[in-house]
Amino acid sequence: MPAAWSLPLLILVSFAAGVQNALAGGGSFMTFPALLFAGLDPRMANIASTIALFPGQVTTGLAGRRQVSGAEGLSFRILFWISLAGGAAGAVLLLVTPISVFTRLVPFLVLFATVVFAWGSFFRKPRKEGESPALGHKAALAAQVGIAIYGGYFGAGIGILMLAALTAAGLAVRVAGATKNVLAAVMNAAAVVIFMVQAHTLPWRLIACVAVPAIVGGQIGAYLLRRVNEKVLRVVVVCIGIALTVGLFVKQ
Repeated sequence: MPAAWSLPLLILVSFAAGVQNALAGGGSFMTFPALLFAGLDPRMANIASTIALFPGQVTTGLAGRRQVSGAEGLSFRILFWISLAGGAAGAVLLLVTPISVFTRLVPFLVLFATVVFAWGSFFRKPRKEGESPALGHKAALAAQVGIAIYGGYFGAGIGILMLAALTAAGLAVRVAGATKNVLAAVMNAAAVVIFMVQAHTLPWRLIACVAVPAIVGGQIGAYLLRRVNEKVLRVVVVCIGIALTVGLFVKQ
């Protein structure tokens, strides 16, 4: 493909990534390879993708903030601080360790999260009144710690992982979707600050080409999140997870 098409392609992909992040997460799986195509090395493409998608995550999170909730026995405030600290820890790990080992684990993490979400959405019996959720508050706490660290380190698939954890912890899929949008913005806020302080030079032109259309796409995605039929939303999430998993295994 001619190099002249790299920026228009990046803009279109970034818009789609903003929509996808709002609905189910995984937008960085689209922007990361697009930034590689635009000429960045893998580490810088990962950093640029995180910074560029952050404004869209903030606006998407704000758009759905009224639906945000904590899980049973685990307040949103705790999830907030876990996400902030974990995102910072993951960003530091990215800057001091090679990314190759963790990248190999990503397809398995997304596959696991997709299976868990599909089971929770279509095969798990409805939770009866007074019955404990499939994932207790301690397990949900541990899951969010791991997701937050991973989110700051590489980040691809954190939406799928959080949807799996939050729905297993008892949240309705629509509420879990809005909550994961806010938490994704929180963990990336810490990572963005660290990247901007530590990185000597950043490709701001390419970052802008991702950030602006991703914000627009995120607003459309947030609108759809509030209005799409919940069963349809569950099917879309599972389909996205399957597509991401297949693509990642093929890439390896």
